[in-house]
Amino acid sequence: MTTALNEQFGIKGQLSFREDTSGLIVAEIDNALGRASLCLQGAHLMNWQPKSQKVPVVWLSRDTKPAVGKSIRGGAPVCWPWFGAHATESGFPGHGYARTVPWQVIESGAEPNGATRLTLRLVTSDKTRAQWAHACNIDLTVIVGETLRMEMTTENTGASDFVIGEALHTYFQIGDIGAIRVTGLEGCEYWDKVGGSNLRKQEGAISFSGETDRVYINSGSTCVIHDDKLKRRIHIVKSGSLSTVVWTPWVEKANKMGDMGQPDGWREMVCVESANAIDNLVTVAAGTRHTLIVEYRAESV
Repeated sequence: MTTALNEQFGIKGQLSFREDTSGLIVAEIDNALGRASLCLQGAHLMNWQPKSQKVPVVWLSRDTKPAVGKSIRGGAPVCWPWFGAHATESGFPGHGYARTVPWQVIESGAEPNGATRLTLRLVTSDKTRAQWAHACNIDLTVIVGETLRMEMTTENTGASDFVIGEALHTYFQIGDIGAIRVTGLEGCEYWDKVGGSNLRKQEGAISFSGETDRVYINSGSTCVIHDDKLKRRIHIVKSGSLSTVVWTPWVEKANKMGDMGQPDGWREMVCVESANAIDNLVTVAAGTRHTLIVEYRAESV
């Protein structure tokens, strides 16, 4: 399979495909501007590091164990077509099924500025249709270079409208969770998922001293992760998204999860997710499409 992929979509000096030890296919991008790995299962971007940065910007747990049908800890999981628990079916997977099923490569290319573009489409099956009966295409395009751009498009090819929840559940590499702050969401309302689901209002920058799980609503604002330890700022610029999810498990939950990079991998990551969730679910009318776009940029300071 990798031979055919490399012949059809490989780009000399930029993009190649390999099979890892678990049998999953991984796209490796390495150009003059940056490098990244993307697993075709789940269209899961696993890491990204611009050449200007000494450490990755997108975090991957050192303890993650890629396996067929299992989610990968870290990177940028695709949450679709619902975010969180399914509204009515408790047996359906949290955050939807898109992150654990096969996707197929449909396009690749070299951008004029030296970046590399790769587009994947979710493969439908009897299993996926049992959880989501609507006729649609979902594509993810990643453009890897000095910045990382991700475009997730849901196209309704059926005759009826449908409603989706979604997120690019991106994990960012940081120096230490207790020494960062996130700006851009000051004054926004958020659902606080720790200790119940309460609606609160953000006062000032976000800092971290314990488990945090918040869904900020009705905001398309740019967010910035200020990281004094790594001496950089990570800019998160989005469109087609009105929710931002901010998450860290902290020590007790991280220990229960078992794949966060023991003993302290959780201290080196934070999730700032571009989403449409809870109050901001998206209705995709028949014959139309909706696109969530996010671009990440790291700035040394």
